[in-house]
Amino acid sequence: MASPVVAQRPAETPARPGRRRRRPGIGGRDHLVGWLLIAPAMAYFIIFLLYPALAALYYSFTEWDLHSAPIWVGLQNYTDLFFDDVKYPHFWKSIQVTLQYTLVAVPLTLVTALAQALLINTIRRGSNLFRLLLFLPVVTAEAAVGAIWRWLYDPQYGLVNAVLGLVGIPRQNWLNTPELVIPALAFIAAWQCGISMIIYLAGLKSIPESIREAAVIDGAGPVQRFFKVTVPMLRPTTFYLVVTGIIAALQVFGLVYVIFSGGGNRSVTGGPEQSGLAYVLHIYLYAFRYNAMGAACAMSFVLLVFIMIITFVQFKFMKQEVS
Repeated sequence: MASPVVAQRPAETPARPGRRRRRPGIGGRDHLVGWLLIAPAMAYFIIFLLYPALAALYYSFTEWDLHSAPIWVGLQNYTDLFFDDVKYPHFWKSIQVTLQYTLVAVPLTLVTALAQALLINTIRRGSNLFRLLLFLPVVTAEAAVGAIWRWLYDPQYGLVNAVLGLVGIPRQNWLNTPELVIPALAFIAAWQCGISMIIYLAGLKSIPESIREAAVIDGAGPVQRFFKVTVPMLRPTTFYLVVTGIIAALQVFGLVYVIFSGGGNRSVTGGPEQSGLAYVLHIYLYAFRYNAMGAACAMSFVLLVFIMIITFVQFKFMKQEVS
C-alpha cells in the first residue's frame, strides 16, 4: 500500500546578512512628502491662529494701550468687565444686544433659507440662475451691503418704506429707533441666507423619493408631508445650521460697524441708545478707539467661553438624528 504524500512547507529563504527590511518610518520619503503638503496649512495655523490666540490670552491679563509696554494686572480686566459699570458702562448692554440679535436673526434666517430652498427645489428649469441670484448677497462685500441697506432703510427715500407705504404702513425710521434696530439688522441677515439655503437644498436633494411617494400613497397632503417627512428628515441639517448660525450671530461685526460706526463719524458707537452695539463691535471700539487692548482681549475670551458653553448645550440637548 502506497504511503500518503505529505505536503511539505517550502523552506524559508534565509535573510541575507547585513540587509534589513525597510519599515515605514517618520523619516521615509512618503512621510516627508506628506509633511511638505501639510506644511502651508500648519504654518498658517501657527502664525495666524495659534500665536495670535496665545498672545491675546496673555494680553488679557495685562493693561496695554498699544503704545507702551503691557503691565501685568492678573484677573483685574475680567473682574472690571463684570462688576465695574463705570469703567465699562456698555459691556452688559452689548451682551444684551447680541443675544437679542441672535434670537431674532437665527430663526428668521433659517426660515427664509428653507423657504428659498423649497422654492428652488420645485423649479425644473432655470434653478441654477435663481440659486446664483439668491447667493449673491453672501459674496457681496459687507461695506457695500451696509451702504445699500442704509439707503434702503432711509426714512424719506428708502425703498423699504416705499413698499410699506403701498400697504398702508406708515414710514419708519428704522436705524434711528431703538426698538427697530434689531429687527432691521436681523432682516439683513435673513437676506444674506445664501449659504444656509444651499445647505438646505442639499438636504432636500438627499431625502429619498420613496419616502415622499409612500406619504402620498398614505394620503398625506402637502402640509402633512412637510411637517411629517421634510422637517424630520432635515433635522441633522437644521442642527448644523443652528449651531453655526448662533456662532456667526454672536460674532456679528462688519454690518453693524458699517451702519453705525462708518463714514468717519467717531461719535457714533452703536446706534441710538446703543441699541446696535454688538459685542464684537464693543471689543473693536475698546481695542482700536479707546486704546484698551488688554480689556479687549479679555472681552474676546469671555466671548470664546460663552460660545463654547452655548455649543456644548446645543450638542447636549438638541436632537440631531432623524426620528
